[in-house]
Amino acid sequence: MLIVADENIPLLDAFFGGFGEIRRLPGRSIDRAAIEQADVLLVRSVTNVDRALLEGSNVRFVGTCTIGTDHLDLDYFQQAGITWSSAPGCNARGVVDYVLGSLLTLAEIEGADLSQRTYGVVGAGEVGGRLINVLRGLGWNVLVCDPPRQAAEGADFVSLEQIIEQCDVVSLHTPLSKNGDLPTWHLFDQTRLKQLKSGTWLINASRGPVVDNVALREVLLQREDLQAVLDVWEGEPQVDVALADLCVIATPHIAGYSLDGKQRGTAQIYQAFCDYQGQAPQVSLDDLLPAPWLADVSLSADSDPAWALAMVCRGVYDPRRDDADFRRSLVGSIEEQRTAFDALRKHYPLRREIDGLTVRIKGESPALQQIVAALGAVSTQN
Repeated sequence: MLIVADENIPLLDAFFGGFGEIRRLPGRSIDRAAIEQADVLLVRSVTNVDRALLEGSNVRFVGTCTIGTDHLDLDYFQQAGITWSSAPGCNARGVVDYVLGSLLTLAEIEGADLSQRTYGVVGAGEVGGRLINVLRGLGWNVLVCDPPRQAAEGADFVSLEQIIEQCDVVSLHTPLSKNGDLPTWHLFDQTRLKQLKSGTWLINASRGPVVDNVALREVLLQREDLQAVLDVWEGEPQVDVALADLCVIATPHIAGYSLDGKQRGTAQIYQAFCDYQGQAPQVSLDDLLPAPWLADVSLSADSDPAWALAMVCRGVYDPRRDDADFRRSLVGSIEEQRTAFDALRKHYPLRREIDGLTVRIKGESPALQQIVAALGAVSTQN
């Protein structure tokens, strides 16, 4: 069996080595010639897998180690009898950590009290749902827009117009779609961007084209009151450098790039492939994840809650480092910038997740216990 895989997928040998030969390639270089003799194709979001790529090949299983599937032609897979799997939720926690770190940076720059802002989350799937739980767990006011879920569940959702009118922070976590009740391609176009209330923070860690990048650049030039955090870009790996310069935080599509998330994605595809093969899994992710560099921290019960929140979050992950690395890469020719974008992703440093941290509170503090519980860390009391 020949397995062609994106070279950035971790633990390939550990999970798939027993099934056959593994051929690693850069995700953007996987073409018809590369998969002509392959039986299995394993990708990430940078590889478009469609009829043009697969027709006439031996591939009968496609796995993407990502949450999203907009790069997969699922209709063609069904027609061709190709089994596929994605990894829903694999990197959701990493994206939540990214958003928390971005909020802390924005608050620090503007001297804002995060607890007094109103948060709008657009898209309440794996990522958005977890972010909502964390923000509400912290006691913050959160409005949620998700038309498909609202239609199916009739729960407590609001319209996109209400998000735009009422929210001080708008965080985008939608899949990319040109169809449906609320198409998300250029969901935030020039009209909606101009309608954002004064002082809004806009965060996009979903897909680049959810926000019209040209329109956002123009609006940011016109409205100094708006602040933007972008992890995803239209046309990536090519980036609008002028837009990046206007962002408070700009990063190369790494919001969900925690070690836990990436390895969890491989494990989920391995499980799906074992099911496809009709055999029991032989490898467990728990046996492969290394111990975190920061396993536990201790807080005095009289610690300032705002300080404790920032310390715990930034102790595990601070997006300002990724922002700095990315800005240093936005030099030279367009081709050099494209190459640097992929290199930052390929050689991304080890990063863990907040919910793997143990927080020891010395004494009684309901406020600190609430923060730790909301973040999903493990709390112990001394």
